[in-house]
Amino acid sequence: MSVRLRRIYDEPSSDDGTRVLVDRLWPRGLAKDEARLDEWLKDVAPSDQLRVWYGHRPERFEGFRSRYLAELDDPARRRALDRLTELTRHGTVTLLTATRDVEHSQAAVLAGLLSRTGGARRAPH
Repeated sequence: MSVRLRRIYDEPSSDDGTRVLVDRLWPRGLAKDEARLDEWLKDVAPSDQLRVWYGHRPERFEGFRSRYLAELDDPARRRALDRLTELTRHGTVTLLTATRDVEHSQAAVLAGLLSRTGGARRAPH
C-alpha cells in the first residue's frame, strides 16, 4: 500500500495510482475534464466551520488535526474514509487537494491515518 499527496493542479504522474480529490469544494480554475480524477470524496473533507477556523495557518495544524480526526467519526465522513481505506488495499492512492501547503492539509491527516505511519510521500512536481 502506498498513499501519496499531490496538489490537484500538479501534472498527473503515471505512478499516481488511484487519484482521489479530498476537498469539499471543486478547485478554482480547473475544468472537471482536466482533473484526471478517479474519485471525488467530498464527504471526507473537514466541515466548513473547521476549515474556516483553521485558515491553513500552520501554527493551528495540530489543533486542526485533532478536531478533524474527531469529525471523521461522523457517519458520512466515516463511509468516505472507509472507501479510501478500500482503495488503498488495491494499490497506490494519491490524495489530491487544491491547498498550497499539502503537508498541513486534510490530505496529510488522511494520509497519515491511512498509512498508519504518521505520514505519506509527497509526489514530486
